[in-house]
Amino acid sequence: MTKVLEAVPNFSEGRDMQKVRALVDVISTRDVDVLDWSADPDHHRAVVTYIGDPRAVEDASVAGAAFALEHIDLRHHEGVHPRVGALDVLPFVPLEGTVMDEAVASAHRVGHEIARLGIPVFFYGRASEPPGRALSLLRAGGFEGLRDGFAEDLPADLPKDSRRAHPTAGVTCVGARDILLAWNVFLVGIDLQGARDIAGRVRERGGGFKGLRALGLHLEDQDRVQISMNLEDPIGTSPLDVFAFIEKEVAARGGRVTETQVIGMIPDTLVHPAAVDRLLLSDFGPARVLSRRVAEHVSNRTSGHTETSEHTE
Repeated sequence: MTKVLEAVPNFSEGRDMQKVRALVDVISTRDVDVLDWSADPDHHRAVVTYIGDPRAVEDASVAGAAFALEHIDLRHHEGVHPRVGALDVLPFVPLEGTVMDEAVASAHRVGHEIARLGIPVFFYGRASEPPGRALSLLRAGGFEGLRDGFAEDLPADLPKDSRRAHPTAGVTCVGARDILLAWNVFLVGIDLQGARDIAGRVRERGGGFKGLRALGLHLEDQDRVQISMNLEDPIGTSPLDVFAFIEKEVAARGGRVTETQVIGMIPDTLVHPAAVDRLLLSDFGPARVLSRRVAEHVSNRTSGHTETSEHTE
């Protein structure tokens, strides 16, 4: 049986495109398919999506961590997105022929390798013990809040004796999870405070939709306002319902929604033409659909083909 594991690391670099492309090149040489990558200067963040045999994905992930350690210095990093590490977040997602326990095992193996580089590691999601630790808990206070030491009630998982973040690379949050939807909804006629108010109402923690995390942000370089979201279960919680709620709240404040941007790959729940039109999805195409790319990857591996396909935003 062909086993496919997905990794979606988030790196704290979104402005130096030469550096981001070099990072993608390092990952792509490790016998994985890089499905997508994107970088945003306001978030100052790059997201890379790749799939492959679990051991190849682990190897690529450690290579990415080593690159981030060498080339990203958080002491000189500012962006609108919360971050605690040069390689900030590294989730593993079980796909074809792979189960969650295997993704957790990959997360733990890679976590140990990253710790050997001298970077403290916190496990989250299904990889934490007990499972379910939230990223928001780990990111509270950001990189700056970790430089003087970890809280006594939240020590790093690895190395066991670590007391503070790496001086330039911070810490890395390594997790295992199911497929989620990372998306941004852009607004006009709404200021930053209005976007924050709406984000507060729509997110689960504010009494909104289950499994939804949301932030209201202003992107200075683009001079645009967005609600940036992660939806943990896009099957159990309909993205269309979330969008309709946001659209109604925005309209009540005299604004409108102009565009929806998906970060990374697009789950099947958004593939239907009605959803594409309703959500005002930008940059939609077959190369962005996760299930299609996984099927192509499996077909290439089982037929002995080695070529890879890369989509660039």
